[in-house]
Amino acid sequence: MHCPFCRHPDSRVIDSRTADDGSAIRRRRQCPNCGRRFSTVETASLTVVKRSGVTEPFSREKILGGVRKACQGRPVDEDSLAKLAQRVEETLRSSGLAEIETQEIGLAILGPLQELDEVAYLRFASVYRSFESLEDFEAAITQLRAAHAAGSEDEDLASPAQV
Repeated sequence: MHCPFCRHPDSRVIDSRTADDGSAIRRRRQCPNCGRRFSTVETASLTVVKRSGVTEPFSREKILGGVRKACQGRPVDEDSLAKLAQRVEETLRSSGLAEIETQEIGLAILGPLQELDEVAYLRFASVYRSFESLEDFEAAITQLRAAHAAGSEDEDLASPAQV
């Protein structure tokens, strides 16, 4: 780490603390050459591997953009979209991998998006999973209906029967 004041190529760590809920480390450093102190923040980088093999840094904004398109015209607010993107990023980072394939990102988006808005989920899934026919849509809708039926059965079992 170069000193930002004298550009000396070395520094000594004086103190280290976690920051941003443990996703970053804040280090207090001192330059052995000029004696001045400065802070650094270190975060683990997350790289996305595209289908073509090209890699690029992870961007929460790209997730927001794709989900925003799927939610266009739906009653979903920006705050909900931001929370979804944060949830997806946390899921990806918790995998412990430094490189994530776009396929994994899409899978991480589908679950939270289905919970947020089913129509937006179908829109996103149709592009992500490359739906080519009405049968593809029908299969996805059938899965959603089955999930609803299972969810309502769980609710019936959880609540006491009215007599």
